[in-house]
Amino acid sequence: MMETITRANLAEAIYAQVGLSRNESADLLENVLERISAVLEAGESVKISSFGTFLVRQKGQRIGRNPKTGVEVPILPRKVLSFRPSQVLKARINHEEVEDEA
Repeated sequence: MMETITRANLAEAIYAQVGLSRNESADLLENVLERISAVLEAGESVKISSFGTFLVRQKGQRIGRNPKTGVEVPILPRKVLSFRPSQVLKARINHEEVEDEA
């Protein structure tokens, strides 16, 4: 079974590898996540080189269908968050060699 990495796991990894205290490591992680969240909330993209890009896209209104009843219902316009992995990350998860991205 695959394990899900949590905030606590990430903070512990920062603590173990960077040498900050546990509290400082948790604060650093929270600051990074808050900054990413604020940029996405403002509708901007976040690109992390050799990892990927988080994008906010606007979806227009459309007609959907209730699968149980078959009744058509409008789906309101909304923003959706997507992640586009870098070529480096794609290659890494497939255990392939690739030249590093800029």
